[in-house]
Amino acid sequence: MTVPGSGQSRRERLKALREAALHRPVLARHLSDGFNGRWSRRQWATASLFASMGLLVAAIVPGFNHDVTASTPAAAHHSMALPLPPLPKRAPEEAQRDSWHMVSVQPGQTLGELFQGLGIPATTLQQILEQPSAQTALGRLKPGMELAFDLPVGGTLRTFRFDRDDLHRVELSFEEGRINETVIERPTQTRTTVATGEINSSLYAAARRAGLSPTEIAVLTDQIFQYDIDFNTDIQRGDRFSVVMDETWREGERIGRGTILAATFTTGGKTYSGFRFEHDDKAEYYTADGRPLKKSFIRMPIPYARLTSGFGARRHPVLGRVRQHKGVDYAARTGTPIMAAGDARVSFAGWRGGYGRAVILDHGRGHTTLYAHMSRFGKYKAGDRVPQGSVIGYVGTSGLSTGPHLHYEFRVNGVHRNPLSVTMPPPEPLKGEMLARFQAQAAPALARIEQVEKIHYAAANPGSDRRVATTEAPGTEPQG
Repeated sequence: MTVPGSGQSRRERLKALREAALHRPVLARHLSDGFNGRWSRRQWATASLFASMGLLVAAIVPGFNHDVTASTPAAAHHSMALPLPPLPKRAPEEAQRDSWHMVSVQPGQTLGELFQGLGIPATTLQQILEQPSAQTALGRLKPGMELAFDLPVGGTLRTFRFDRDDLHRVELSFEEGRINETVIERPTQTRTTVATGEINSSLYAAARRAGLSPTEIAVLTDQIFQYDIDFNTDIQRGDRFSVVMDETWREGERIGRGTILAATFTTGGKTYSGFRFEHDDKAEYYTADGRPLKKSFIRMPIPYARLTSGFGARRHPVLGRVRQHKGVDYAARTGTPIMAAGDARVSFAGWRGGYGRAVILDHGRGHTTLYAHMSRFGKYKAGDRVPQGSVIGYVGTSGLSTGPHLHYEFRVNGVHRNPLSVTMPPPEPLKGEMLARFQAQAAPALARIEQVEKIHYAAANPGSDRRVATTEAPGTEPQG
């Protein structure tokens, strides 16, 4: 049974209890009831979440990471247009230089193709080729030859330039339909150089490594030392050679070499030397004491031949009986050239019985030589002067002969002598003033050779083709 008025009294009691609880003092220990000194896993997760959100907000919002110095207002920038100075006007000669076209001729290229490629009409080319200097220099183009065209853009050819030779340049200028030719002499320098080398495999290989051309090698072997050195049998490993030459230079480029002025060759422990000296309009090579290297006679008037029959009694291969062989025989192929043994005059050239086609030379002082069994004669006839080494005929088998060979005889005052053993008359040496001039010219060349060889061979290992050098001698003078 419900007591009337009990619901109201109950609400009043609950209200009174709530107010009492709100006004009750709270002890300090009650505040720590939620934290016992250690964070729970949930508290750690909550704290980490708030910390991450704080860092993210600081990075995104510029205000949280703003530098104090950035707050300073930037200085104001102002721009102002300034007038540029006017470009300097090019001088007329500068503008003309800019219009030059340099062309290097390529293999197989023609002059017409060059002019056509530059848009120059054929009539202009024809005008150029009518000039005498152009006909000689441009008649046959060589690869690497340089041509210059003064050809402004949109204009016509004003000047055409080419080299007539190594020392002269030609300029053809076009003015009012006419061509004016100007020849410019190009200055050159002459330098004296020394080339030296040591033989390891062959003379040719060593000489080429030293910078000598095939022509210069031939001068060394066939003119200077042919009388003293047999280059087929005497050359050994370790032999040395040195050569003094003049070189022509132009604008820093070597354009040519002159003749060999001096040379030395060391073989078999002996040094041979040769010095070029010109007198009486004739140049020859001499030893250091002024004796000509060119002997009065060549022992063997036919190159690279085989001795088949000596001087003396023998059975004749055709007649079959023993008779005196008054010369020596050299076997060689038909057509092999035969050289004059010395300077002479042709006293006979024609058919001479069993000798067949024969030539007799008179060398003076009672010395004569005979050459027989030729297939044909050279260009000399009876009465002509013949220099030593000139071709007077060719090997054959004419007359009493069983095969192609040269029969060679040597006579002194009409008496036959053995060409292989006869004492040849020595050439006349230089004397007096001529000898003094020669020695004054030869001494500096020999000193240069000795200086270069001392430098290059003093500390070098023996037997190496690598030890070759070309050294410029001092005291060169400009020419031209």
